[in-house]
Amino acid sequence: MRTTLIRPLAVTLAAATIAAVAACSPPEKKTEASTSSAATATSAADLGGMDALVAAAKKEGQLNVIALPPDWANYGAIIKAFGDKYGIKVNSAQPDASSQDEINAADQLKGQDKAPDVFDLGGAVANANVAKFAPYKVTTFADIPDNLKDASGTWVNDYGGFMSVGYDSSKVPAPTSLADLLKPAYKGKVALNGDPTQAGSAFSAVQMVSIANGGTADNIKPGVDFFGQLKKAGNFLPVDPTPATIQAGQTPVVFDWDYLNAAQTAKTPTWKVFVPDNAALGSYYVQAISKDAPHPNAARLWEEYLYSDEGQNLWLAGGARPARADAMVKAGTIDKAKYDALPTVQGTPVFPTDAQSATAKTYLSTNWAKAIG
Repeated sequence: MRTTLIRPLAVTLAAATIAAVAACSPPEKKTEASTSSAATATSAADLGGMDALVAAAKKEGQLNVIALPPDWANYGAIIKAFGDKYGIKVNSAQPDASSQDEINAADQLKGQDKAPDVFDLGGAVANANVAKFAPYKVTTFADIPDNLKDASGTWVNDYGGFMSVGYDSSKVPAPTSLADLLKPAYKGKVALNGDPTQAGSAFSAVQMVSIANGGTADNIKPGVDFFGQLKKAGNFLPVDPTPATIQAGQTPVVFDWDYLNAAQTAKTPTWKVFVPDNAALGSYYVQAISKDAPHPNAARLWEEYLYSDEGQNLWLAGGARPARADAMVKAGTIDKAKYDALPTVQGTPVFPTDAQSATAKTYLSTNWAKAIG
């Protein structure tokens, strides 16, 4: 699981800050033109249409992705499906890297064939690096809500979820509220996905608990106090959870994003997920193409695939909420069984701003160790 603080789930970026594909080959002249203009193409139409884009991407033959763990939002299946569909080799580098690591790799490898073609970033890092992105509008761009994309396609939110509590129903009673976790039945059993002063998901968990206990995304004192109570009760478990610790029963209760917790049910059938009522803290990641992509056609085809019905449903299969979900529900193209299986969310969703998170981090940096020390 990715845990670095510099790769938290993305808050929806503010605009002010910044399909079935036919297999036939296009005429040779069109393909050559498409290849030469790929780095500046802002749509498939600029490249002569989807057929031309597919042909040009196949000619490049490779795609470089980075920081995509195979068990994160179903990326393993997505990478395989894309490669199988188009016969393009996907080079997946540093699966457990952070958002900043992605940007660092792009800078260090600029001009080289191994540089990242595309990014999957947390909001803060994306906001700080918009100049490195190439604007591109996928063919389904109109289906993506305006608040989940830049109008020019420089960045687009791709998938997201809500902070949740996962638990092994064979080892602990089903919690119905966060307060339940303070009971003796959970002694030595409640874990965070990392240290919240360093790990994005753990930090967001503290924000979520704060909201549930009368605080806000920036006033996280109630959340810090809650984990202090967990520690005092002997219920807080200072072990970073992994699929292995969950399967072994070592971490029977875990705070994490709902799609990461949901992914554990395939390996541990007794694993359940719930989002506490009136504490729906959510966020989205950001998708972008590197303006220095060594495989510009493959990069754009990757985006087309991710935002196609097939790609969006593959994220959904991983428990993540795809950006086009509303439009797909309306069109009847979403995987209804998997969509209906998403954890229930009650109350008005809260999407923290960068300013709110910055305020919360300042408080956390001076108070977390005191609370659980």
